[in-house]
Amino acid sequence: MSNKVNQVATKSLMSKYLNKETMKYVLTTHFWGPVSNFGIPIAAIYDLKKDEELISGSMTSALIVYSTVFMRYALAVTPKNYLLFGCHVINTAAQAGQGFRYINYHYMGGKEEAAKETEKTV
Repeated sequence: MSNKVNQVATKSLMSKYLNKETMKYVLTTHFWGPVSNFGIPIAAIYDLKKDEELISGSMTSALIVYSTVFMRYALAVTPKNYLLFGCHVINTAAQAGQGFRYINYHYMGGKEEAAKETEKTV
């Protein structure tokens, strides 16, 4: 009986999610564009743990502007591309975190604190 229930549940899920419309969507740039774009926010999140001295202020600013513009674009196209929108929301947040770290390090005394910490350990 359990095997029969599993088969019915599997068929139900497959017919709901693995249908022509889903496959048609997965094979479009509306899907693969945002998926490939997710490399940028993933890298930004990963970089949040790296040394602040490595952060490029101009590149971080450019990526914040880029993602903000593309958030708007993702909702302006028809049909709305919520996957692209989500990608750029995450990227904007991650880049803003990097921007805060950059400003803190270069303009709010972070560099001096790091130097003091280095002196204490030596």
